[in-house]
Amino acid sequence: MVLPKDVPVMTLSNATLFPQAMLPLKIFEPRYRKMLKDALESDRVFAVAMQKPGLVREIPSGVAGVGLIRAAVTHKDGTSHVVLQGIARVELMKIVHYKPYRRQEIQPLETVGSDSVVIDALTAKVLDLVVERFEQGVEFPVHFFNQVNETPPQKKAILPKDLSVQQVVKFLSRLENPDQLADLVSCTLLSGALQRQTILETTNLEARLKYLIHFLIAEIDRGGENSVQA
Repeated sequence: MVLPKDVPVMTLSNATLFPQAMLPLKIFEPRYRKMLKDALESDRVFAVAMQKPGLVREIPSGVAGVGLIRAAVTHKDGTSHVVLQGIARVELMKIVHYKPYRRQEIQPLETVGSDSVVIDALTAKVLDLVVERFEQGVEFPVHFFNQVNETPPQKKAILPKDLSVQQVVKFLSRLENPDQLADLVSCTLLSGALQRQTILETTNLEARLKYLIHFLIAEIDRGGENSVQA
């Protein structure tokens, strides 16, 4: 899909939109109602950016996820529920206008350094940590796994509702693109918004996987502590 030169930007405190991820949103602010209406009448695209932490004034982080509206339901009270599918990580550039909603020029960010023995080793470590996290009782969103399956629709293997550790790892290990694997694991297993934002902003895949490993270990340690306390 060819991205537009500029897009509307929704700024949220703790949401991260990764490429191919499905992000459900409730649209209720008047400015975002207008933004949604305009998007549905044009290219159905807008960006989700995380609010820079520690600031009262609304200022989005410099790197955001651009998504395509896959579904939108508007209610009688004017609010809407939307499902947004990520299509690219982008850098937010020049501001086109602030009102009635923020709109900015974007620069797509491509992943670099995705082919090396080091990447293979880091990917294997991520899969090992996924197993550990899964064994702590984390539930995986089956619908998302089915969405990112890149095989033709008539050949897609629809995953069962109750996934075993082996099924999850088998699915993830079949992903030929380690870039996609890193994003998938990050959006499903990282609970911290700042962690997810760090992954989103890191275009070098080796560095991204190293961050992910560090964050997953922290998640596993916290999960183990919670289990002991329970």
